[in-house]
Amino acid sequence: MELCLRERMEERGLTRNHLARLVNTRYEVIDKWYKNEVEKIDADILARLCFVLDCKVEELLVYRQN
Repeated sequence: MELCLRERMEERGLTRNHLARLVNTRYEVIDKWYKNEVEKIDADILARLCFVLDCKVEELLVYRQN
């Protein structure tokens, strides 16, 4: 699975700091999503990201077969 947060943020011109404030979470959390380093998907964070970015889950999480 691949996280596509970086692409969604770039499309909207958002920085990690700004997105963290909008999602009401710590910069470190957004940074892990941004760098595709999330160990476990937090459904609450995912829902807030989708709401703030006005996107669907499948636009942030993409499954790629090896």
